[in-house]
Amino acid sequence: MNELSLYLLDIMQNSIKADATLVNLNIVTDKDNDLLTINIVDNGCGMSEEVLEKALSPFYTTRTTRKVGLGLPLFKELAELCEGSFKIESKVGVGTNLTATFKLSNIDLPPFGNWVDTFYILVINDENVDIKYIHRVIKNKETKEFVFDTVEIKSILDGMSIKDLSLMKWAKDYIRDGLNEIEAIDNL
Repeated sequence: MNELSLYLLDIMQNSIKADATLVNLNIVTDKDNDLLTINIVDNGCGMSEEVLEKALSPFYTTRTTRKVGLGLPLFKELAELCEGSFKIESKVGVGTNLTATFKLSNIDLPPFGNWVDTFYILVINDENVDIKYIHRVIKNKETKEFVFDTVEIKSILDGMSIKDLSLMKWAKDYIRDGLNEIEAIDNL
């Protein structure tokens, strides 16, 4: 995968397939310390210690449509390649918590890619799954924050489907403008 957005899409889709009803995505772009931190927490079915160990092998997947599972192993490898770290914890019946860090200036760190469209796909993927996305940028000791919370948005929509096509442009513009405002991702 050559874009961070594709890694995040794959991992968050894993959360959704694990019956999560809530996925929290927290991204911190710490320009002062040259560090990108990505944390994904879900309330899905979770994994036993045995399955968790296997999940980091590219030759293991619970999917029946393919024989390999590359998302987690490649994401872990990327974090380590970019002078960062990778940690995943999971508990059956509770959910999964994944944290990866990356050195922002590392030459091997791929661009975010088309994050706005990718994130929007996640939002409309399943209306029964709520996603809370918080992106913080720390620059010159100042912190700026963008929040996109489907629980809040659904309450404002008052019964209107988040998948409604008339909302698509608004949602994408809202995400793009919010991330541009906090200078989260270059070249949105």
